[in-house]
Amino acid sequence: MFSRSLYIQVRENHFEVRNIDDLRSIQHRANPGFSHPRMLVGDFALAQSCLKSLVAQARCSGFVLSVAALVHPLEKIEGGLTQVEERLFEELAIGAGASRAVVWTGAPLSDAEVVAKLKGA
Repeated sequence: MFSRSLYIQVRENHFEVRNIDDLRSIQHRANPGFSHPRMLVGDFALAQSCLKSLVAQARCSGFVLSVAALVHPLEKIEGGLTQVEERLFEELAIGAGASRAVVWTGAPLSDAEVVAKLKGA
């Protein structure tokens, strides 16, 4: 397999990365936390370091040329995301090793829906 599709769910101080291709999920709760009382990500460097480790674990099997990531913030999104927050989540995924990142707000997605959203982006 030359590419991977990842579904990254973000909660306060917590990432869950699901590799859609081999159905593995990896979770990490950051301590100290990367969240802030007003934002899901208040410490970009710490969040990126945590996510980078998870993405490396999720893509470990086989030779991988590209990783497409759908980032789904699940908390602290009342009123929608600002452009700054959307860019933050894209940059987190790219900096963690994704070749392409899509940010999604809405209901949790099935694996098939994640793949469709990544193909449509």
